[in-house]
Amino acid sequence: MNIFVLLKRTFDTEENIVIANDTIDDSNAEFIINPYDEYAVEEAVSLRDEHGGEVTVVTADDEEAEKQLRTALAMGADRAVLIETDDLDEIDSSSIAFLLASYLKDQDYDLIIGGNISVDNGSGQVGPSIAEHLGIPQVTTITKITVEDGKATLVRDVEGDEETIEASLPLLVTAQQGLNEPRYPSLPGIMKAKKKPIETLDLDDLSIDEDDAEAKTEVTDISLPPPKSTGIILEGDAKDVVTQLISNLKEKENIL
Repeated sequence: MNIFVLLKRTFDTEENIVIANDTIDDSNAEFIINPYDEYAVEEAVSLRDEHGGEVTVVTADDEEAEKQLRTALAMGADRAVLIETDDLDEIDSSSIAFLLASYLKDQDYDLIIGGNISVDNGSGQVGPSIAEHLGIPQVTTITKITVEDGKATLVRDVEGDEETIEASLPLLVTAQQGLNEPRYPSLPGIMKAKKKPIETLDLDDLSIDEDDAEAKTEVTDISLPPPKSTGIILEGDAKDVVTQLISNLKEKENIL
């Protein structure tokens, strides 16, 4: 099986987000593989080990993303591809999907796996948009996949319930939490990853016009959630607590 994994470089989820001049200040931030994409890498490596073939991780970003590609290689991926976005002034989900699809359309793939969402933007649009560009089936939020005889049987999360779907390859899927437990890169894997080449491509290599890949959306404002108000501790017997609760809901929260 030829499997391609869609990778994104995101903030470490433990980082404190800093906003300055209506933009996110990432100058001192630590970056990691998007956690949902780690599920995708792990599943791709497991499927390759079961069925044979090759796993390629691909991302559209600047050269700083090489670190995350190396991590994916250390987890067991065979190849890595970096599509540089330095020539673009503004990019959004549609830009990333267009760039990745422009690369993938010329590749021989059986399965494309990405994370369900990214923990920074959380739009969940890149995977489905790529499938639309390529004209292949897609199944999102999967928590299980088995492949046999050119078909995949998938279980997907549906608002806390499950749905089982059968689809023919080639296919694009997005990974939901619960699909697997991503492995930590081993020391031998890390050493091997340092020697593996990363293929770097730019817009000219993909025969892409800058205007086609520019952002189609505009961010008008970025803000942190408002601080949570201090909670209230209600004291007394059950009757007093109920009375206080109803009073607060009416007078302070305007709920009742």
